Amino acid sequence: MTPFFRNKRLIILLVSFIVLVALIGFTIQGDRSLTLPEQFTKDTVGFVQRIVKMPAQFIVTFVENVQDIKNVYEENRRLKAQLDEHVTLSLQVTALENENEELRALLEKTEDEVLSSYSQIHATVIARNPNQWNNFVTINKGETDGIEANMAVVTSGGLIGRVKSTSQFTSTVQLLSDGSSTNRISAGVQGDDTIFGLIEGYDESGEHLLFTSIPSDAEIEEGQLVTTSGLSGIFPSNLLIGEVERVEFDEFGLTQIAYVKPAANFYNINHVIVLERLARGADTEEGSG
Repeated sequence: MTPFFRNKRLIILLVSFIVLVALIGFTIQGDRSLTLPEQFTKDTVGFVQRIVKMPAQFIVTFVENVQDIKNVYEENRRLKAQLDEHVTLSLQVTALENENEELRALLEKTEDEVLSSYSQIHATVIARNPNQWNNFVTINKGETDGIEANMAVVTSGGLIGRVKSTSQFTSTVQLLSDGSSTNRISAGVQGDDTIFGLIEGYDESGEHLLFTSIPSDAEIEEGQLVTTSGLSGIFPSNLLIGEVERVEFDEFGLTQIAYVKPAANFYNINHVIVLERLARGADTEEGSG
């Protein structure tokens, strides 16, 4: 026997190659039917692919959804931050516009014919007790600025009260809306003949000042202006207090009570003017109010 046929490994390799080529040629024939082993193999492979594909597809879809949710969350967070910033800026702009409008009105008030006769001290409200909202405010000017007790305090709208007490750098202002029995102002209704009375008391439900001690035969009409009378040493004359909205007789029918809508806004007070009583041209008297 020749050495070639003695090499069994080479013979096996050659035969395997020939069989493989034959199988390849046999399987590439498109019109033939699959054998049972081929069908089994194909079905098995397809089944395994489906089993593997389903969880793989689920994982891929889940990861994509998580990423989408994360992107939406980040976008919403950025939009919310921008919206909050926009709202904050809008509020700041509105506050500045309101303050500018108030300061502009206050500046025009300083040129008023009545106020121009008095020395004026401009101040800003720095504190207000929620439990005494209608009673007192604290301003940032005090004795070192020349402020004394009982000086009149006005805003661009009109009279709001008087200085109740002072310290070196701050002062407490008692508002006209304070219902204390000692908080009263000599006032008059402007008309052909001035009708005098007292501003004392405050109707919180209707937000009216009470103008009392009006003679029963006095004729007062809705819309007439009420100003300080200048008959006491506390307030200068002709400072606007408000406007008459209605008139009623008191419980005894002896005098009348006028409900006066304040010219000034007592709820929102930011900037004020304190009037010095003894300034040049002041129309005041010594005494108590």
